Amino acid sequence: MDNDQIKREVFINASIQSVWELISQPAWWVGDAPGPDKVQVDGSRVVADTKYGQFPVLIEQSEPPYYLACRWASSFPGEEPKRENSTLVEFKLTSKDGGTFLKVVESGFSHLAISEQEQRKFFKGNVYGWEMQMEVLRKRV
Repeated sequence: MDNDQIKREVFINASIQSVWELISQPAWWVGDAPGPDKVQVDGSRVVADTKYGQFPVLIEQSEPPYYLACRWASSFPGEEPKRENSTLVEFKLTSKDGGTFLKVVESGFSHLAISEQEQRKFFKGNVYGWEMQMEVLRKRV
């Protein structure tokens, strides 16, 4: 599969701390905008309830207010995230020109243990999802 990463970048006219407060909310991006219907937090494991099912999210690394990495099985509702069924979502924040530059990278689509056609389908779905969620984030700040 050629497309293994989704990259989105946005400048937000707000402090890095304000942006961090929003992006560090557990699983805020899961489901349709503006996010999940309900979230259950158990340490570094979060379960987001959406109309599409439950999605466990594992927080792999957090370096407030600059970096957050989470693993989730976006195409496999209810399944615990593992290398063969999940992607890694990274949020990188940088202070710039009185605001915050946010870079989001979701990677690992080529490692999903499904056909290449299914990998492409899930990739395209998440491309659309990130376009929607970045706009929601910009408006919320």
